Amino acid sequence: MTKFHGVVPPVVTPLNPDFTVDYASYTRVLEHLIGAGCHGVFVLGSTSEVVFHDEKTRQKILEHTVKVVDGRVPVIAGVIDPTTDRVISHAKVAKDVGAAAVVVTAPFYTVTSQSETVDHFRYIKDAVDIPLVAYDIPVCVHVKLARSTVTKLAKEGVIIGLKDSSGDDGNFRYALLDLAEHKDVFLMTGSEIVVDNALQMGAHGVVPGLANVDPHGYVRLWDAAQRGDWVAARKQQERLCRLFEIVWIAQGRVSGGASGVGGFKTAMRSLGIIDTNVMPRPRQALNDTEAARIDAILRSTGLLG
Repeated sequence: MTKFHGVVPPVVTPLNPDFTVDYASYTRVLEHLIGAGCHGVFVLGSTSEVVFHDEKTRQKILEHTVKVVDGRVPVIAGVIDPTTDRVISHAKVAKDVGAAAVVVTAPFYTVTSQSETVDHFRYIKDAVDIPLVAYDIPVCVHVKLARSTVTKLAKEGVIIGLKDSSGDDGNFRYALLDLAEHKDVFLMTGSEIVVDNALQMGAHGVVPGLANVDPHGYVRLWDAAQRGDWVAARKQQERLCRLFEIVWIAQGRVSGGASGVGGFKTAMRSLGIIDTNVMPRPRQALNDTEAARIDAILRSTGLLG
């Protein structure tokens, strides 16, 4: 099994009422995840709301993460930005701070081809000696990492892994088949609700935002899968599917991003992990009525007494 495997949550970044990072709450989030048995942490990704943080804040978040984690699990850092040279700058900082690997999307805002996207990853690899993980998230960057792009980059040794948040399970399965002989390459699903299916296909792990709320549940699912107990894995997955409904509570009133990450933050506030459910502007936080509905789901899934 590769160094990077198992349950690797994309870590929520809690905020103070003045929109600065709440580092006391953030420390509790990290300890919550590590204490539950997670196998790594992914910071400065979509669930971390990375694009809302300036360069200095990104660096401080990463430095704080590395300090708190203290080598207990690998720290994987998102270096997400629209263009190649900006990503290279973030990657150099991540290496200096002590990240074990960096996560890179396709370029965005600028319109690029698959061949240009391949070169984007190659340029970053040539510029910074740190393992690269490709991040397939077309809902945010509006570019799909083609199967041929992922396999080419992996076979060239440019990337060591893939976080697949595309929702294209067929493409993910083909990538797993294409790279089955490359034992040093890992492929993880970013799904919260079909993790058992992905693990049965041979995925090396999972990067679920919902693990911020219930890391123990995903660790139990992973452990069941490693034992080959697919009945237990399915049972745990079905409970997590019910819990995942918190992300839809505020849909229609706020954006999908605010409803999803805001649902995580609101649940984590109810569980005493973080102090507020503040969202970065212009995203709106969930209100008291929505929070009450989330609490009901937390109780129904055994997380809240």
